[in-house]
Amino acid sequence: MTVTRGRAGLSTERVVQAGAQLADEIGFERVTPTELARRFDVKTASLYAHIKNLQDLRTRIALFSLEELADLASAAMAGRAGKDALAAFADVCRDYARRHPGRYAATQLRLDSETAAGSAAPKHSQMLRAILRGYDLAEPDQTHAVRLLGSVVHGYLSLEAAGGFSHSAPDTQDTWSWLLDRLDALLKTGPTP
Repeated sequence: MTVTRGRAGLSTERVVQAGAQLADEIGFERVTPTELARRFDVKTASLYAHIKNLQDLRTRIALFSLEELADLASAAMAGRAGKDALAAFADVCRDYARRHPGRYAATQLRLDSETAAGSAAPKHSQMLRAILRGYDLAEPDQTHAVRLLGSVVHGYLSLEAAGGFSHSAPDTQDTWSWLLDRLDALLKTGPTP
């Protein structure tokens, strides 16, 4: 990310980091240049030396968040295989979604193909494929499994964040462990007939 210097000690990096923090506080969809300018006690126009517009700000927050999450997941998965790698990846995503709800929401922003290709998004896919190597899945089953894992993890985290599981037993941690056990068992069954 290019760092541009301007008024009030602002830089593109500082603006994006503050935007990510603001997203965690008020929600990713509510982050705007105006809200961010209030954070720095500057006029909104001052931010336009560092970002082009609202979409550029949101894209930069998404790229920052994708990179941050990829680094955390990569470190957690190092030296692990099979279910241990699967659990490490999923647990990092869950922890990140809980600690940084706005940043996690930003990781779901749809990026144009060129931006996505240059982002950490391919790292996420590569990590999922690395997990799946432990299950000996060939194509197209491996791609189906990448989509399954992403859908299940993101779906669970979204429902959990919305309070969808807070009104009933068992505890959500018990369900999370059960879910990872079932994913592991499903992946061990091998390719579809």
